[in-house]
Amino acid sequence: MKYLGLDLGSKTLGISISDDNGIVATSLKVIRHNEDYEKLILEVEKLVTEKNIDGVVLGLPKNMNNTIGPKGKLSLNFKEELAQKLTIPVYLQDERLSTVSAQNVLISGGMSRKKRKTVVDSVAATIILQTFLDKENKK
Repeated sequence: MKYLGLDLGSKTLGISISDDNGIVATSLKVIRHNEDYEKLILEVEKLVTEKNIDGVVLGLPKNMNNTIGPKGKLSLNFKEELAQKLTIPVYLQDERLSTVSAQNVLISGGMSRKKRKTVVDSVAATIILQTFLDKENKK
């Protein structure tokens, strides 16, 4: 199965994609959305069709105490809207610390702060998707 990974931020949507076998996730791109979620959903629909995606994995930001705050509620609402538009499953994946992990990977790779800002969301989406794939492949 081929998956699309999404990291919904306040200004951008980081996107990653898996290989055809659903084993390895790689960064795809970042879309700036300025809170135009309808347009964003259309962009995701287009990618799902173009890339022959079988499932979408959306990061769910939770607080460290496992509660869901405002950003988590935004992701839950986005998931519901996506699920209504798409004919494929939309999964949620706990994304706690995914952006921190992405920043650490980019810093250890020697990437400048300016460059990190442009790719961190797609790297976070890759971490979210890879976590989901690893969990699925253990079943």
